[in-house]
Amino acid sequence: MYDLNGIIPWFFLAYVMSCWRGQSGRIFDEVSRLMNTDRKRIRGLYHARPVVGLRVYRLNQLSSERPRSPASKRGFTLLELLVVIVIIGLLAAYVGPRYFSQLNKSERQTTKAQIEGFGKALDAYRLDTGHYPGTEQGLNALVKRPSDEPKWNGPYLQKDVPPDPWGRAYVYRSPGQGGADFDLQSNGKDGQPGGDGDNVDITYR
Repeated sequence: MYDLNGIIPWFFLAYVMSCWRGQSGRIFDEVSRLMNTDRKRIRGLYHARPVVGLRVYRLNQLSSERPRSPASKRGFTLLELLVVIVIIGLLAAYVGPRYFSQLNKSERQTTKAQIEGFGKALDAYRLDTGHYPGTEQGLNALVKRPSDEPKWNGPYLQKDVPPDPWGRAYVYRSPGQGGADFDLQSNGKDGQPGGDGDNVDITYR
């Protein structure tokens, strides 16, 4: 027969330590570590029989898992989600306009660079032929020889004429308005003549 009075304190200490650690292992493991006894004695205790009307249950029935705290079970609370949503909204409100402003600025710069390139190619065309392409010939005359132009010495552009950054064709007229040799422009973001801001026309010279 084992001395239960000497063992029970170990049970209690092992149980407290198991609960404090938040582990769900058997008290048997804690008792084995603390008492440093041989496995034979522990197995005998593990399968103990009723003594003097007092039933000693299996140790695994005495052990209990410490219930997980609500903090360990829960995920994000509604308040935390709302805070995250507000932060994302503030970032979008701050970064969004700046991003699109830079994007529009880049598109206008690209348009100006393309128009400048067309202007130089038109000047080269004029040096060879003595005149600028007509309105009907358009900018395509810089790439493909017009049927009635024997002095053409192009192509004056390395690639086909691209659309403007908004996907629309550049406007070319020759002769231009107000006595100009030609008019060359992009109608901007809205595709309509005139406008201001992002919709302003971008013209050659």
